[in-house]
Amino acid sequence: CNLKLSDLYLKEKFIKVEGKGSKQRLVPISSRAIRELELYFPDRNEGLIKPGYEDFVFISRFGKNISRIMVFHIIKELAEQTGLKKTISPHTFRHSFATHLLEGGANLRAIQCMLGHESIGTTEIYTHLDRSRLRQEILEHHPRNRLKN
Repeated sequence: CNLKLSDLYLKEKFIKVEGKGSKQRLVPISSRAIRELELYFPDRNEGLIKPGYEDFVFISRFGKNISRIMVFHIIKELAEQTGLKKTISPHTFRHSFATHLLEGGANLRAIQCMLGHESIGTTEIYTHLDRSRLRQEILEHHPRNRLKN
């Protein structure tokens, strides 16, 4: 909602994010996300932007930055279009992001930094592992199991 053009460091592949307590951090952005933003920029409602809103990335049809409620609405519509029955939210994406990183082998401390958590305990809540994943870890890494194979 409040992402600004001045927060984008596309050549460096980072976005400046402001979290709770106005704490700022840099978060990596993928090449694909950069391409999508570059495709979006020409259609950004340039002619509609109201004074004072020029720096916002996502502009509504009213010429202002899109609202938090609008983001929820867009996600809900897209979920319905894809046939998802489960209710999802921006927080669902955040949780999935952390979980996928952890399952892909990312360092928990790096995930903590990207999410802007002060406590590693908060990050651990986001990154639950399902039982099949835990079983696979034992099968692959426990020394007793490796001796049998």
